Amino acid sequence: MREVYVVAAHTVKFGKYIDKSIKDLTADTVMPCLKEANLDKKDIQALWFSNSGWGYNKGQDCIRGQVALRPLGIESIPMTNVENACAGGSTAFHHAWLGVASGLYDMTMAVGAEKLYDHNKMKVFAGFLGGLDIENIADIIANISFYGMTEQDKKDMQTHVAKYATLVKKDKARKKRRTTVKDRFNEYWDMFKVFVRLSDAVGTDTVKQMRKLFTGDHSPFMDVYGFAARQHMKKFGSTIEQLALIASKNHFHSSLNSNAQYNFTVSPEQVLADRIVTWPLTRAMCAPIGDGSASAILCDGETVKKLGLSSQAVKVRASVLGSGRERSFDDTDIGERLSKIAYEKAGLGPEDMHFAEVHDASAYGELHQAEALGFCKEGEGGRFAESGATKLGGKVPINVSGGLESRGHPIGASGLAQIHELVTQLRGHGGKRQVEGAKIAIAENGGGALGQEEAAMCIHILEAPSK
Repeated sequence: MREVYVVAAHTVKFGKYIDKSIKDLTADTVMPCLKEANLDKKDIQALWFSNSGWGYNKGQDCIRGQVALRPLGIESIPMTNVENACAGGSTAFHHAWLGVASGLYDMTMAVGAEKLYDHNKMKVFAGFLGGLDIENIADIIANISFYGMTEQDKKDMQTHVAKYATLVKKDKARKKRRTTVKDRFNEYWDMFKVFVRLSDAVGTDTVKQMRKLFTGDHSPFMDVYGFAARQHMKKFGSTIEQLALIASKNHFHSSLNSNAQYNFTVSPEQVLADRIVTWPLTRAMCAPIGDGSASAILCDGETVKKLGLSSQAVKVRASVLGSGRERSFDDTDIGERLSKIAYEKAGLGPEDMHFAEVHDASAYGELHQAEALGFCKEGEGGRFAESGATKLGGKVPINVSGGLESRGHPIGASGLAQIHELVTQLRGHGGKRQVEGAKIAIAENGGGALGQEEAAMCIHILEAPSK
């Protein structure tokens, strides 16, 4: 296998782009990425395009990459369309890496683009069902009580809400908006459209049962995160205050990142006082809905030298893609398994990582991945964050981009946005959020859910350009 380098990486600012299409977002990242390495579109020999929702939202089920890139004049070359839920962007990157490492191509590109935001909220959250085993959704609904709260959980939640009731009431009063008859009609019409579509797919009776998966303004994945967080709290004594510190830390990091969807800070107290999505996760602990795109260009060492790009070429020390397996909740999970493979391929260990970008669709996701990647022992993720180790300037800063919680999470682009952050930091271009002395970094990106863990996951380890 040949050595592979990232010579360009780019991301747009994540957010809500009502008037832009997938084609627009693709152009917004592809052209700047090419320019960064002074390359022409004809230099790209093969391309992998990541997207999850274009088919569900607009009917573009097939040939997505070809449709998105032809307006830019990128055609004829091999293009592969990638769907791997939230791990789609990093999966596209993995295969672009594999194309160069194998010797089949000298220069490849990975692109991810996604539009999640829609005025029809039910449509957005129903779209997330594609990350589950949709044919067995009835069985999932039947077993949803497994992820439900115990009576003690409910008491803990009520105690928490009462403690922060004053702040919550102020927040609600400030944001309260009058609901008109037209608003209510549009809401019911939106629900009806989703009901009809899902009924065609899984049957009317099953759709009626699906309401159990949408008990609030969140996807069913948040219920799984909430359950995992509660189990961690009971087993290891981690606290909601520690989760709040993680979320607050990531909002601080994103305030230093102009590409982040959220650029404001949130105190731990504000995180705790925010609306509960699923106990113990509050809204500020969860990734927002948004749109975005990101990209990366990879090539071999000889091409790097020929193009004179050595000063900006970030080496890929390891690229690992894996799938989840059937296991018990307490068994070793996919993050720990794959990170060990990545460390072995790179000839490094967790102690060698200077910073990390991890998949934090919720604050608990970051806590868990800090343990899975070996930065601290199992059960110590909360205390590790509480010590300040994961904040900028700490022992191993995590999600200095703001992470999914604050940078944003447009599914098909998220993994490539992580790559962009690693490349930016390893080049020393992080600005106010620069990790001092960053030479080696790791990114973990998971997607979908089958059983007790992610359906897919990628781990990447990158190294700074040689001086």
